[in-house]
Amino acid sequence: MTSGGPPVPDTTSAVPAERKRLVSGPGLLLVWLYGVMVVGALSRSAYQISTAFDRAPLAYSLSAVAALVYAFITYSLVRGGEKARRAALLCCAAELAGVLAVGAWTLVRPEAFPEATVWSDFGMGYLFIPVILPITGMLWLRKR
Repeated sequence: MTSGGPPVPDTTSAVPAERKRLVSGPGLLLVWLYGVMVVGALSRSAYQISTAFDRAPLAYSLSAVAALVYAFITYSLVRGGEKARRAALLCCAAELAGVLAVGAWTLVRPEAFPEATVWSDFGMGYLFIPVILPITGMLWLRKR
């Protein structure tokens, strides 16, 4: 029996139709790994900046930048949609460029980094995840 009122829109869908999910299947693992990197880089940089910033300001600042990059990519992946996918893809490319630049810089001029950053030695302190993750992310995002 109908009440004769206006039709009620369907609100059961949590994601708008135009926003394609990016976190299904292997994308969920990607979000999880980026989330772990956010926590690791953010806690590391917050502690280092608050306790010994004058010892290695460049290294500690770069770790904070890495945390922000990881957080933005995580947010973009969770948000979904074409705009978020393109933003995450661009950010993954920038992240890879940063990892490669800082990694090479720490090998060529180690005296410039009295303390390690998240991206030092291509992420060796983080099991090379900082160099592997953006490549994996870009491959995943290109397929989506």
